[in-house]
Amino acid sequence: MPTQGSAHQPATELDARYSSALNPRPGAAEVTATEWAEAERLLRSAEIFWVSTVRPDGRLHVTPVIATWHDGVVYFATGPGEQKARNLSHDGHCALTTGGNSLTEGLDVVVEGTVRQVADPALLEEVIAAYETKYGPHITSPEGTFHGIGDAFRKGDAVVFAVAPATAYGFGRDDGVYSHTRWMF
Repeated sequence: MPTQGSAHQPATELDARYSSALNPRPGAAEVTATEWAEAERLLRSAEIFWVSTVRPDGRLHVTPVIATWHDGVVYFATGPGEQKARNLSHDGHCALTTGGNSLTEGLDVVVEGTVRQVADPALLEEVIAAYETKYGPHITSPEGTFHGIGDAFRKGDAVVFAVAPATAYGFGRDDGVYSHTRWMF
């Protein structure tokens, strides 16, 4: 599966229509696009993502997942019979969203792309290592919420999906100054 490595720099643009650049607030004139490196930092550190998929009848399905950012790709997993897996077998387009809940500070990131199921055993081991590094005792400790997830990935009890960004969006807030950045890959 081709991946977009983190060394790949997407085209970046500030959308002034949805940023403070058009609003005469203090500091608004200096609003700039968020650097992709900042979005990657958030994708690496975020613990919860919301995955949006489309049901065969066109209705949306949104649910939280744990995920990891590895080599320029977001990886997440689900049981093979779960709604999101069934949706993705019908339509591989999805969006993953993460960020904060503050109105005045932080960055929210949305990654849009098409999933590919991870089948390569070597890549699967890299993804498992990335999960274990990121989530630590939640996955590695017998008392952890997701203990045994690596074995579930290896046995196929969970389907692991990769989403290389096609487009991503960043919605930044800094004490009332807002930015809307689009990254195109």
